[in-house]
Amino acid sequence: MTTVETRRVTSAGQAASVAQRLAAEFATGAAARDARRELPFREIEQLSASGLLAITVPAAYGGAGLPATAVAEVVRILAAADPNIAQIPHSHFVYLNLLRLAGTRDQQRRYFSAVLDGARIANAQSERTGATIAEIATTVRPVGGRFRVEGTKYYCTGSLFADVLAVLTRLDDAAGVSGLPDGEYIVFLPADSPGVRIIDDWNGIGQRTTGSGTVVFSGVTVGREQLVARAPATFAATGYGAYAQLLHAAIDAGIARGALSAATKFVRTHSRPWFEAGVSRAVDDPLLVQRVGELAVTVTVAEATLHAAALAVDTVLAASEHERGEHAADASLAVAAAKITADRAANEVSSALFEVSGTRSAAADLNLHHFWRNARTHTLHDPIRWKYQHIGRALLHDTPPPLHGVI
Repeated sequence: MTTVETRRVTSAGQAASVAQRLAAEFATGAAARDARRELPFREIEQLSASGLLAITVPAAYGGAGLPATAVAEVVRILAAADPNIAQIPHSHFVYLNLLRLAGTRDQQRRYFSAVLDGARIANAQSERTGATIAEIATTVRPVGGRFRVEGTKYYCTGSLFADVLAVLTRLDDAAGVSGLPDGEYIVFLPADSPGVRIIDDWNGIGQRTTGSGTVVFSGVTVGREQLVARAPATFAATGYGAYAQLLHAAIDAGIARGALSAATKFVRTHSRPWFEAGVSRAVDDPLLVQRVGELAVTVTVAEATLHAAALAVDTVLAASEHERGEHAADASLAVAAAKITADRAANEVSSALFEVSGTRSAAADLNLHHFWRNARTHTLHDPIRWKYQHIGRALLHDTPPPLHGVI
C-alpha cells in the first residue's frame, strides 16, 4: 500500500489551483514520455502527494467531499497537459463513488482512510472473451468461508500504479452457500495479493503511458468484506454512469484544449504564412486566423457543455435517495451531450493542429501527433453513436436512458 505524505485539499478552488500547478510540470515532458513510452511513476507519486486523489472522500470520513464539477475540472486541466496522467485515476474516482453509493460503513471507512493516506485504486474490468463487453467471465466463488477470484482482465488502466484493484466479477454460487444474491460484484483487493499478475503489455497507438495492461487472477483469495455488489449503484437511478462518463468527457475536452494550445504556440513561433496571403507572419494570415477561431469555438463549446453536464451530475449526486430518479436521466443525457462535443473537439482539433501549423509541424521528432493519437485512442472508449440514440429516444419517445453504468 502506498504511504506518502499527502496534503489535504479542502475546496474546489484549491483543487483547480493544485491541478494547474501540476499540469504545468507534467506538460513539459508529456511528448517525450509518449515517444519513449516512459511510464509516469514519478508524476503519479506527485499526484498522490498533492491530495487531489482524495478530494471526493466524503467529509464524514475526513475528506473534502468535492462535487463532480470539481473533479471534472481537475481531470480536464490535467488532460490538457498529459491525458495519460489524467486517465490513470479515472477508475480511482469512479470506484470511490461506488463505495459511497453501495459500500458498507466498514468498507467506506477502510478504503476512504487508505485513499486519504495516498492509496490509489485502478480498475480490472474489461474482458475479451464475451460476445460483448457486458459479458463477464471472471468469477468470484465461495470456498471454505472465503471467496476465490479467477479470470483475466484487459485494458486495466492504472494497474501498474495501483495499490488496490477494483475487479469486476460475476458471483458463481450455484449452491447458494455464500448467502449473497447473484449478480456482479466489485472485489477490492491489494494489487500485490498472491495470485495477481499485472502485465505491462498495453500497446495502443495513443494513451501509451496509462499502464492499461492485462491482469490475471489465479486462485486469489478474498474475504466477504472485500466484495461490493454493483447493482445498487449501476442498476438504479444514482448517477453512477453519468459520473464515470463525465470524467471521460473531461479527458477529451482536455486533449482538445491541449492541442489548441500547442497549435497556437507553433503558429506563433514556427509557422510561415502562405504566400497568397500577402503577409509576413503566419499569425496575420486571415484564413489561418479564421480557422484558429473556429477551433477555439469548438473547444469552448466542449468545455461549456462539460461544465453544464457536471452541474447536472452534481444535482443527482446531492439529491436524497428518493429524489435521485428525478435528476438521473437529465444528468445522463447532459453527459451524453458533453461526451459527443468533447469527442468531436478532441479529434478535430488534434488533427487540425497540423492543418494550421503547416508542414514543419509534421516532423516526427516534435511528436505533435501524440495529441491526435491520444484523442483517437481515448475516444474509442465508448461509441458516441449510442449517445445520439439515447438523446434522440428521450426527445421522441420520452424514453429515459438505460441504467447500465455506461451513460
